[in-house]
Amino acid sequence: MQKIPIRQLTTLHQELPSDKQFKIRRVEHVALLQEEKNIIHALHKHDFFFILALQKGTGNHEIDFIPYMVVDNSVFFLRPGQAHKLDLKPGCTGYLLEFNSEFCHPKDKSSSQRLRKAGNKNYCKLETGRFEKLNSILTAIFEEFTTREEGYLDIIKASLDIFFIEYVRQSPDPKGLAITAKSYTQDRFEEFLELLDKYIATQKQVSQYTHLMNLSPYQLNEITKSSIGKTASELINEHIILEAKRFLLATPNQIKEIADLLGYEDPSYFIRFFRKHTGHSPEAFRHSFG
Repeated sequence: MQKIPIRQLTTLHQELPSDKQFKIRRVEHVALLQEEKNIIHALHKHDFFFILALQKGTGNHEIDFIPYMVVDNSVFFLRPGQAHKLDLKPGCTGYLLEFNSEFCHPKDKSSSQRLRKAGNKNYCKLETGRFEKLNSILTAIFEEFTTREEGYLDIIKASLDIFFIEYVRQSPDPKGLAITAKSYTQDRFEEFLELLDKYIATQKQVSQYTHLMNLSPYQLNEITKSSIGKTASELINEHIILEAKRFLLATPNQIKEIADLLGYEDPSYFIRFFRKHTGHSPEAFRHSFG
């Protein structure tokens, strides 16, 4: 049984020192290290946060099977566990950042919420002036990371927090959804999404998540419906399908093995569930889109 390839900041399985929990590189420098002219990454996951900020860019980027055109003044922000594949054409410029949760380690609730909100915005195309504001923060971070003077890690962490604030402030919702929920509702909605990422293979009932969040089913449904117009059950089902697609397209695993990874003892039930929500059997989906 094979799982989706997961890239790590290091191949070591020990706790990383702070200076190894963060990387920033210029995209043009990464391109120079590639044997091919394009920067091509096959479908995979990360165990860390991944930010790609492109001042100049062309190509394609697919995040959790949603395709995006790479354009100038665009930012891609991936959470740990998301699947993506990338094809950047020659001539792209900007920054690529990689860091794990331990590096950020928000010290207060508001900092944690900022990171969560930023991580839920996978893509944003910005106006030139707004992008330059973000780019100047990244340039300062790159300089700190390069010179490594005393206290540089503290400055990088503080600058990242500012970047999260500006990114959330300046970027519209990538799906064009009119989020009118109050701050509390939005925070709880993002908490629910985070729990889905973590527990979807073992917990598929609304009641299980309401228990974790200390909410009633009615309260959770009100939160999800006011945020994006969907029930908690619909979001759970969407998350199951998303994880199934990741395994189908990124691994050669048999359908019964994928069903087992997703917590289904009966593969036939998983097949019926997948067909109901996608219109394809798992095998047909793999052949059509793989």
